[in-house]
Amino acid sequence: MNIVFSPSTIPSFNLSAEEYLFKKTGENFLFLYKNDPSVIIGSNQAVINEVDIDYCIDNNITIIRRMSGGGAVYHDDGNINYSFIHDKTGAPLSAQFLEPIVEVLHSMKIPVEVGKRKDIWLEGYKISGTASHVSKGRELHHGTLLYHSDLLKLQNALSSKQQNTIKKATASVRSPVINIHTYFFKKNGIAVTTSGFLDKLTDGLMHHFNVIELTSFQDSDIELIEELRRSKYTNREWNYRM
Repeated sequence: MNIVFSPSTIPSFNLSAEEYLFKKTGENFLFLYKNDPSVIIGSNQAVINEVDIDYCIDNNITIIRRMSGGGAVYHDDGNINYSFIHDKTGAPLSAQFLEPIVEVLHSMKIPVEVGKRKDIWLEGYKISGTASHVSKGRELHHGTLLYHSDLLKLQNALSSKQQNTIKKATASVRSPVINIHTYFFKKNGIAVTTSGFLDKLTDGLMHHFNVIELTSFQDSDIELIEELRRSKYTNREWNYRM
């Protein structure tokens, strides 16, 4: 397993990096990243159905489409994202890919449970949604971890005033959410920063996979990722195609 931590917080770069790693047949990756404020919609969703576009423009929130299906999510500096990318195993799609994340959270004394939709819940609140993409012998399973996100902006950005305008599009399934930071503070009266939590998460995942050091993108990798970013993930025809 190669564990890669993104050098960027630009959403279009990180979604391009996911697709770039997805195309590297024969290699296994765990890609970790944080994004600047953004709404990431599923590949089969309509922006107008899911997003308050005016609110996002007014608050400098990027709207971008990912390669996987599922519902719309909000990202910011308090949200950590993980992507498991590997060759197709032939096994039915399940929540098994979440086991390393759950194991590390349990090691931090966070009593999370896996939900019916391959998501992660904490005391009745959702802290992680996931989505998958399978193509040409490869699998990608990625998700979010709400640690200290701005939940007011999350709610406002994902509150479209024109829901169901495009009937054929996939609709998001709304759930009550909570930050892991809130849980820590309620239990202990103190909580580590997002960076401190990310360090603990990364260390735990490295231990789980017996990885000694992180893998970095080379200049040649970044050049190809940037090429994909410019041609696709900053392209209005892709991001607003429905």
